[in-house]
Amino acid sequence: MPEDYDVRANIMWAATLALNGLIAVGVPQDWTTHMIGHELTALHGLDHAQSLAVVLPATLTVRREAKRAKLVQYARRVWGLAAESEDAAIDAAIARTRSFFESLGAVTRLSGYGVTAAAIPTVVERLRQHGMVALGEQQAVTPEVSRQILDLCA
Repeated sequence: MPEDYDVRANIMWAATLALNGLIAVGVPQDWTTHMIGHELTALHGLDHAQSLAVVLPATLTVRREAKRAKLVQYARRVWGLAAESEDAAIDAAIARTRSFFESLGAVTRLSGYGVTAAAIPTVVERLRQHGMVALGEQQAVTPEVSRQILDLCA
């Protein structure tokens, strides 16, 4: 790969766009997965990719009604799913997302990292302590919703 200019250029372009704010201009943002993931990193040493692979499928599941339109769009545009119903498309998109992460060797459950359900209250308390009590594009992810997300991650 070091000798492949196109691969290197694509990685650099993706890295440039990742957090420079350009792709978020005028678009609602949801950093729930990242904020929960930061606590998992601090408490249990999961790296950023590991925490995102664990938390994202659960976040999409718990927030599916609030994110319905975007999840249907995601199912169709990213996964090419033409399911009979929106619910079927959403279910399949979340399942494919989890499978994709696993195909890359990423573990998608906390238990895969030796983190048990007993650790969840501490993660939720840390979110509270750090002011992460109204996450998501609609500020609707309370500590209780974070708890629901983490319960699905176990």
